[in-house]
Amino acid sequence: MTTVIMRTTARAIVPIVLVVSISLFIEGHNLPGGGFIGGVLTTTAFAIIYMGFGLDFLERGILGRDVDPGKEPSRDRVVVAYRRLFAYGFAIAVVSGLAPLAFGQPFLTQTFVMLEGVPIYDHLEVASAIAFDFGVYCVVVGGLLTILSVVGAE
Repeated sequence: MTTVIMRTTARAIVPIVLVVSISLFIEGHNLPGGGFIGGVLTTTAFAIIYMGFGLDFLERGILGRDVDPGKEPSRDRVVVAYRRLFAYGFAIAVVSGLAPLAFGQPFLTQTFVMLEGVPIYDHLEVASAIAFDFGVYCVVVGGLLTILSVVGAE
C-alpha cells in the first residue's frame, strides 16, 4: 500500500535522481562517475517508482507494456526484461573492450575525437569509453533490478 506522501515525494525525487544519473554517466570517462554509479542511481529511481506506484505502473509507464488493471502482472516477464538488459550490457562492454584489438591496440584502449563548432558547446570531446560505460550501466541496472524483483517477490 502506498501513501500520498510517498507518491508525491517520488514525483519530486525521481526526475532529480535520473538527471544526476545521466550526468554522472556522461561525464564518467573524465571525472568520477561513469556507468556503475549512473546505473546504481537509475536503479534507485526505479525502486522509488516501484515503492510509490507499484509494479503495474512500472510495467505500463516505464516498460511500455499492456497490463490488465485487475490482474497481477507476472514478475517473470519483468525479470526476463531485466536479464535481457543485463545480457545486452555485458555484450556491449565486451565488444567495446575487444574492438581495439582489431586495430592492433591493447584490450580496452580508449580513443577520443574533438568536435569543433558544436551548437551550445564550443567543442565537444567524444570518447570511445562511453560505449564501455554504457555497457556497465546496462549491466548494473539489469542486475540490480533483477535482484530487487526477485527479493521483492519473496
